[in-house]
Amino acid sequence: MSDPIEGLMTLLDLEQLEENLYRGLSPQVGWQRVFGGQVIGQALVAAGRTIVGRPAHSLHAYFIRPGDPEVPIIYEVERTRDGGSFSTRRVVAIQHGAAIFAMYASFQTEEAGLDHQIAMPVVPPPEELPSEAELQAAYVDHATEGVRRYWQRPRPIEVRPVDLRHFLSRDTLEPVQQVWVRATGTLPDDPEIHRCVLAYVSDMTLLDTALFAHGRMIFDPDLQVASLDHALWFHRPFRADQWLLYAADSPSASGGRGFNRGNLFTREGVLVASVAQEGLLRVRPTAR
Repeated sequence: MSDPIEGLMTLLDLEQLEENLYRGLSPQVGWQRVFGGQVIGQALVAAGRTIVGRPAHSLHAYFIRPGDPEVPIIYEVERTRDGGSFSTRRVVAIQHGAAIFAMYASFQTEEAGLDHQIAMPVVPPPEELPSEAELQAAYVDHATEGVRRYWQRPRPIEVRPVDLRHFLSRDTLEPVQQVWVRATGTLPDDPEIHRCVLAYVSDMTLLDTALFAHGRMIFDPDLQVASLDHALWFHRPFRADQWLLYAADSPSASGGRGFNRGNLFTREGVLVASVAQEGLLRVRPTAR
């Protein structure tokens, strides 16, 4: 669709086939496999369709097989438990008769409790950073082919990196990354939509953080890069169409895998969500 936000809303509006069974679009967007954030967001939509009055507070997922972008994805929801204040759902995403993704999500009745959070990193506000359009105009001719294709594709989420060195050089850097993110248009007021959009966003840029320490990029042809698992916790209310700082770091990379974690803050410094992910970072042998 010409409007990226309209396309995102269509992506997250699953078709119900039967009770606990849903079908999601998987549009071709030039990738060899389905974007992991799409599957996370759609799976959370499917789980949420089976619950009333309890917002999601966490999800834990595994990517089992690469998703085929040319065919829809079937989501099967298991209503694992409905307790006094918590509900648990298991979702399996299926293509070509096989599971490509599995997720447990937990939902909780809203309640008061103890409250504390870590401080947001001190970074420039998004208005002081170049927009994606300005980045394209200033840097796209000097960027690698993979970065150029990434920047030039219309997307429903705008990303403004605080530090551009990783995208423009092969310098080895501290494995820390901060980017401002938001939907490029106004979203409906339904908080569940904002949680599902944030689930979609949470897979963006995160795995790349582990490559900072090695002067590498996910577009390098000798790298095999893919999300392996993903965990997301929602802490406080937010809007995904307002700027959020995604502050990530990578404590470790070994054994062909990279571990990354991130926190998402509102521009006022409120911690709204946390993420952890391990991904495949395999260096293919070069031909001799």
